[in-house]
Amino acid sequence: MELKRLLFMLISLLAISLFLVACGSDDSEVEGDADSNSGDGGEATEEAPDFLSILTGGTSGTYYPLGGEMASTITDATGIQTDALSSNASADNVIALQEGEAELAFVQTDVIDNAVNGVNAFEGNKVENVQAIGSLYPETIQIVTTKDSGISSVEDLAGKKVSVGAPGSGTYINAEQILEIHGMTIDDIDAQNLDFGESTGGIQDGNIDAAFITAGTPTGAVEGLGATVDVSIIPIAEEKINDLVEKYPFYAKDTVKKGTYGLEEDVNTVAVLAMLAVTDDVPEDTVYEITKAIYENADSMAHDKASLISLETALDGIGIEVHPGAQKYFDEKGISAE
Repeated sequence: MELKRLLFMLISLLAISLFLVACGSDDSEVEGDADSNSGDGGEATEEAPDFLSILTGGTSGTYYPLGGEMASTITDATGIQTDALSSNASADNVIALQEGEAELAFVQTDVIDNAVNGVNAFEGNKVENVQAIGSLYPETIQIVTTKDSGISSVEDLAGKKVSVGAPGSGTYINAEQILEIHGMTIDDIDAQNLDFGESTGGIQDGNIDAAFITAGTPTGAVEGLGATVDVSIIPIAEEKINDLVEKYPFYAKDTVKKGTYGLEEDVNTVAVLAMLAVTDDVPEDTVYEITKAIYENADSMAHDKASLISLETALDGIGIEVHPGAQKYFDEKGISAE
């Protein structure tokens, strides 16, 4: 009897030992799996890219030189080699982002709004992979001609040779909308698809009469024209500005100040905002660092327009989704859209 009791105790102890070993083995496997899923115990993060490209605009506009300085700032701050590339500007830049040809691009707020909503130039081609980093500075719509051209109003452009921007540019869309508010269409002018440098060169040579130029003022190409001829900027009447803003809220009233290009008085016009867009597949941490680099180092950029890049206005005019990386930075700084 005593032997049976002893044997029973030994079997029970063995069973308990085997159970504890099995439990220990399961715990180890679970812990090992957890470690392999989370790396160092934190959330998995996407790997930062080795290179980034920023699409800008024509070499004689504002986007290209400012984009070059911005690319250098991003490279220095993040360690990611970033290059600024010349392009046909806003609309073409959005398509290039859509097709994965670059990661970052300068665009106008009105153009990106059209793109994500699939309207105007983007009818039937809704762009779904592009998000915002932030606004940069106002872009003034300048209708440029010469003092002796005889053109003093938008209506006077009828029948004239007028540059409406490079094909695919936001300037073209601005020209369409401004003409529309004046009861005109592109067909009412002899439209020329020229970039800024070609536009001012054409005015200087007498090959065209006027040009729509959407860019921060002063614009280099227009300053160059002003060195050889007396520049005139065609004003937009107050009531037409109000009509335009009412129909297209991404516009705002603006002024080309007296003294710019040798102007003798202020000229009323409108502006949209230049902004930086990014594809949604750029990692959140990378976009956070890009956003921080731009808004904390704008004062070290030499271009005149860099002085207008401000954290306080970074979300002005942004009507599309902000990239989570940029949003994280703005949230930390207490910046929200008005």
